[in-house]
Amino acid sequence: MEDNIMNLVVVGVISWTTAFVLTRRMFPKRSFDFSNRVVSTIHATLAVILSSLSVQDWSCPACPLASKASPKQMQTLVVSLSYMMYDLVCSSFDKRISLDNSIHHLVSIVGFGAVLAYGRGASEVVAALWVSEISSPFLHMRELLKEFGYRDTDLNLAADILFAVIFTLGRMVGGPYVTYTTLSASNPFVIKAMALSLQLVSAFWLYKIMRMVKYKLTKRASSSTVAPKN
Repeated sequence: MEDNIMNLVVVGVISWTTAFVLTRRMFPKRSFDFSNRVVSTIHATLAVILSSLSVQDWSCPACPLASKASPKQMQTLVVSLSYMMYDLVCSSFDKRISLDNSIHHLVSIVGFGAVLAYGRGASEVVAALWVSEISSPFLHMRELLKEFGYRDTDLNLAADILFAVIFTLGRMVGGPYVTYTTLSASNPFVIKAMALSLQLVSAFWLYKIMRMVKYKLTKRASSSTVAPKN
């Protein structure tokens, strides 16, 4: 069983890498970051869909607590584990390496791997994946719009605000709920540590996002008050 999971993870890493290479070939004039964000958007969308399909009881999305992974949850975890491994390596080749993003990836890899190894905590970790990825397509939309020439436009500002709202609702409303259920259930220590670490990283990212939104709104207000030249 473990060998089969490892084989699936390897196939997943190869598949995500292939998707990145194909995107680079399809958009040769776009940046390295553009291609990686296209792949990341595909993963985020797929992760949310698979996570939603694996929920057994929507009245308690993180239930049953400390449970063994169902086949659908196993599929979801394998897809996201392989993506996180791909993206951690791929991001290291970019010029802009983010320490907090690398920590997020490492924590996620350890958490997903722990669920597959211990056979417990699947519902909580899949719920955490849903909470984490629901805002990701909007995160990448912001940067993709800039590459298409929409930097400092109303469309880009709308994408910024939409991302900030969805991130806040997901990570700061759904996140604490998932963290609490993970910590209160009889999960292995490494899974509890993963849940708490991801929530702390989310809080740090929220601080950065609020600063970004404040800067964008202040900049927009300042530009609108400048009298046009005759």
